[in-house]
Amino acid sequence: MSILRTKSVEQSLADAEEPEFKLKRSLSAFDLIVFGVGVVIGAGIFTLTGRAAHEVAGPAIVISFVVAAICCTLAALCYAEFASTVPVSGSAYTFSYASLGEIFAWIIGWDLILEMFLGASVVAQGWSAYLSVFLENIGITVPASISSGGTVDLFAIGLVVLLGVLITIGIKESMRVNIVLVGLKLFIVLFVIIAGIGFISTANYHPFVPPAEANETTTGLTQPLIQALFGLAPTAFGIGGIFAGAALVFFAFIGFDVVATTAEETKNPQRDLPIGIIGSLIICTVLYCAVSIVVTGMVPYDKLDPEAALANAFEAHGQDWMATIIAAGAVAGLTTVVLTLMIGATRVVFAMSRDSLLPRGLARVHPTFRTPYVITALVTVVTALVAGLTPVGVLEEMVNIGTLSAFVLVSLGVIVLRRKRPDLPRSFRVPWVPVLPVVSALICLYLMLNLSVETWLRFLIWLVIGFVIYFVYSRRHSRVTDTDAPKVTTTT
Repeated sequence: MSILRTKSVEQSLADAEEPEFKLKRSLSAFDLIVFGVGVVIGAGIFTLTGRAAHEVAGPAIVISFVVAAICCTLAALCYAEFASTVPVSGSAYTFSYASLGEIFAWIIGWDLILEMFLGASVVAQGWSAYLSVFLENIGITVPASISSGGTVDLFAIGLVVLLGVLITIGIKESMRVNIVLVGLKLFIVLFVIIAGIGFISTANYHPFVPPAEANETTTGLTQPLIQALFGLAPTAFGIGGIFAGAALVFFAFIGFDVVATTAEETKNPQRDLPIGIIGSLIICTVLYCAVSIVVTGMVPYDKLDPEAALANAFEAHGQDWMATIIAAGAVAGLTTVVLTLMIGATRVVFAMSRDSLLPRGLARVHPTFRTPYVITALVTVVTALVAGLTPVGVLEEMVNIGTLSAFVLVSLGVIVLRRKRPDLPRSFRVPWVPVLPVVSALICLYLMLNLSVETWLRFLIWLVIGFVIYFVYSRRHSRVTDTDAPKVTTTT
């Protein structure tokens, strides 16, 4: 049995229609845009912009966001083509299975499990921390032992369990709650932007691109891999600082790929998925740029607080009450992030279980709600335990490396599937293939090299565990055989 056998697009589409595993199609393009904005816009909009401006880019951080958005758009175009061509749950896992082969599909599915499980746990802890701040600002004291950083983070556990119940009830019901929370989040973000405009001083934009200077470098396991391999030390400010800022804020955009996991529950995936993926990315880029312009205009970049830049900017102008508004925005924002990551995790595990790479019994769909309730319960329990009992903050970079590795394989997979299956109808096509997907893969690989050595070591350990599971269990139980793929003549 070949580890490079592929699962045909036709077989993937047929599996999605099996009564036992069929999901309910109820999502529109608007739902997908809200879903994407919900997962991308989180607490980072209140903190990451100021930190990147303070440490590496200055007011030119707005250019960094544009550069990062262009990089993300390249990957987003590749996701859009795949998602509209193979509208099946699983996102990059399903796409890789159809193009690169089973072993690559397993690797990327295993990486996505890491990204979404760990991401949901990390963000749930962040939600708990912001909720504590918000409650304290309105006069409610929270015992330290049961909140973020305490013995047991009951707030994080409670959030995950509540969202798990909501996801089980139905994807449409989850989206209704998501729409309300995203609306609240966007209202607060827009309010902060409009309120901040009145405190902008154009003098704070000079110099717009501060003079370049050597950046503080790290050594040992905490240094970026590219520094360890090639001795390339990062720079701050100047033109180099703009690109260093882009590498830093790139991670503020991560999450749009989760939209692709809902392909099987979209009413018109060929039209709506590209709109949802690219539309949410455009909205998030505009909001990030607006916030970066406001925060660097309110306070000189070298005086920004890298930990809470936006709240600090308002406090510097005597508007302490805005800290409460910002905390409320972060609570609403992080709720939607946890919700969408948990939905994404359930759909990836669902796709892998339906293919029997994980136990097939997990993929059972509830007879009434038409949701994968067994997997949702598993995701809820694991995420709640990790969020409530584990200090996962040190593992945040693991989310980034899992996501970027998925971006690399999806970008390359577009080229492969174009050559292997030129006959497939594609309602959305990436322009300038193979140049654009190759550029997308190279950019994502460069960003991966900017992650720390210890992150790479943890990532390799995770991959080794995944390979053991694959060769001991998944390869032998896979539903896909070497003869499943159709014999199609490729074009040159």
